[in-house]
Amino acid sequence: MIRKQTSKLWYYFLLLLIVMACQPSSEITQNGSERLQWVEIHPGVWKASAGQPQDITLLKAAEIQPDLPAIEKLSSPGFPLERSKINARIIDGKVYLRFPLEREEELFGLGLQYKSHHQRGRIYNLRADHYGGRDDGRTHAPVPFYVSTRGYGVLIDAARYITVYAGTGVRVNADHPPTLYDRNTDKEWAAQPYSDAVEILVPADGTDIYIFGGRSMLEVVQRYNLFNGGGVLPPKWGLGFTQRVPTLFSASDIEQEVRDFEAHNFPLDFVGVEPGWHSMAYPCTFQWDKKRFPDPERFLNGLLEKGVRVNLWLNPYVSPASSLYPEIKPLSGSHTVWNGVVPDLTLIEARSLLRKHFIDHHLSIGVSGYKIDEVDGFDQWLWPDVATFPSGTTGEEMRQIYGTLVQKTTAEWYKEKNQRTYGLVRAANAGTNSLPYVIYNDYYSHKDFVTALINSSFIGVLWTPEVRASNSSEEWLRRMQSVCFSPMAMLNAWADGTRPWSFIEVEDEVREVARLRMQLLPYIYTAFARYKYEGIPPFRAMQLVEGFSTRAEQVKGQLDGTTNPYGTATSKEIRYQYMMGEAMLVTPMFTGERSRQIILPKGRWYDFYTGELVGEEEIITVTPGLDKIPLFVKEGGIIPMIAARNQMPKPGEILPLEVRHYGEIAGEFRLYDDDGTTFDYELGNRSWTALKVENADNQLKGSLQTDKADFFNYKKEVHWKFMTKSSSAH
Repeated sequence: MIRKQTSKLWYYFLLLLIVMACQPSSEITQNGSERLQWVEIHPGVWKASAGQPQDITLLKAAEIQPDLPAIEKLSSPGFPLERSKINARIIDGKVYLRFPLEREEELFGLGLQYKSHHQRGRIYNLRADHYGGRDDGRTHAPVPFYVSTRGYGVLIDAARYITVYAGTGVRVNADHPPTLYDRNTDKEWAAQPYSDAVEILVPADGTDIYIFGGRSMLEVVQRYNLFNGGGVLPPKWGLGFTQRVPTLFSASDIEQEVRDFEAHNFPLDFVGVEPGWHSMAYPCTFQWDKKRFPDPERFLNGLLEKGVRVNLWLNPYVSPASSLYPEIKPLSGSHTVWNGVVPDLTLIEARSLLRKHFIDHHLSIGVSGYKIDEVDGFDQWLWPDVATFPSGTTGEEMRQIYGTLVQKTTAEWYKEKNQRTYGLVRAANAGTNSLPYVIYNDYYSHKDFVTALINSSFIGVLWTPEVRASNSSEEWLRRMQSVCFSPMAMLNAWADGTRPWSFIEVEDEVREVARLRMQLLPYIYTAFARYKYEGIPPFRAMQLVEGFSTRAEQVKGQLDGTTNPYGTATSKEIRYQYMMGEAMLVTPMFTGERSRQIILPKGRWYDFYTGELVGEEEIITVTPGLDKIPLFVKEGGIIPMIAARNQMPKPGEILPLEVRHYGEIAGEFRLYDDDGTTFDYELGNRSWTALKVENADNQLKGSLQTDKADFFNYKKEVHWKFMTKSSSAH
């Protein structure tokens, strides 16, 4: 018996040695820096460790599961940086990292920023927080990942407040020092000299570092997304229209709201119920208010019979008035938020208590999802950094991962029920790519919302530019047009009770763009499927489009004795246009604009509405009028659509399909479909259908071929619509 026990110990000891040998390590060089040992853990993904990585990290909190088969389908690039130029030091319990930068290199990513795309030359303190109007790193998704025009990405996997100097600091012993100019006489003098490195400070004695390679920036982003499990595939109803009702609306108020939507013939797939559903909010009980909602199950089922689902607002801080409180309190942090305790969601016991309560009171009676508020900031609202948690997780670490933990916890409940969900959240971080949540906030700049939508595509999160209020019918319509071409089409009326028809003079135009979104379901749903299976963001920056020029023009500011005494340069960036899916270019308009310039990528581009050629790899000016958001489709582009409707199709509903083709060349589109509500697609219950247009003797002809007809919820008799008038068609 002793011999058997000894054999087991030797077995485990040898197994430990094997595991340790496979882990990336480092060695100390003569100058005190660590020589990082890079290990290719997946094709095109390398990992190294500096110092001693922490017990809790961004990726550990998310418990990522890389989609290895999908990663293996991508190219197999070599290590994209010069290894000797990557430097790591541990000084005073902090990690100092340095990565090389070439002169013409541009950087994107580094969190959900709202005013800029190009991040070279910026300094960020990446910290989970409510966005405060400045791109300083304090934001709802402070993802410490950047992607370079050279075809690589860098991720720092530390749940800490990470400071990034993205090509700003100039070392005395720089490999490529900047040119020395005399400000008195040289016009080329610049307040921010050239820097040849990205330097990162991690306030911990160790961290894991990942580098992602690729043939292009898009492939780098794909590999990063797939490494984190691929993107989310929402239920079809989640891509419909949602109305969030005023805070104290009762069940009868909401039922009347649904009837009003029907009377106005306006799309509605799910209703957002704000804090008034709780018996107490700020902090929350997570129990129904008996006066406003005397029979929650009847209320939920009644709306579901009309095809309308319910999404509940919450913040995760448990009120002393909640039945959860006595058991959850010992498993919570040392400080409260609005007098509510903060459950330590790294503990399985805490998650189990929440699971039972939420399933019993919400999921089992028909609640379809959540809006998770106040997991981002401000400092005076959340727990302070001096807070402690039972698991030993620090207040700083918990702040960086709490949005992730709440998303993951709630998403697991729906996965258990084999029911997809789609909701809203105020904070996310690295590793949340596959979680069914869209980020939102209380900041309210239309232009900055579109900038954030573009930036979200670099860092593996989704963002929605919601509509709340407007000063004019023009602003109302322009905001509505943008939100209908985003991950979630939402009107948030929690404070002022606005409705889509609040500006009656543009009611028809608002309805038209909302119904256009509904028509585009096959196209948008396929874009999300490609996000899931290929890692391609459904809404993505122009910099991720092949053949698109990414250079930002540096504009030197005028010297001013008070506002700009150093003539600091700014970037004239490519902004306010983005791709939706593989073929559609979206170019929002803003209040007061009668025309705008659009930069067309490589190839020929056509007006979505008319099919007319608008240009080829050039800058054009459009004057679309108020009723249309400018949309363009690339040469050979195929856009599958359904008839206008007010709700997304139910499982098993078979719909007629219209397929539009643009241009005069052949094209192909792989149309994705499944039941739209469950996770059965993971068992193979899904279809990919080839929609092809061929051009023979200047005759266009369309065809359809599906791999699994049982999971194809469209009629096979397709109405082909060849939009470019100069082409003959069959």
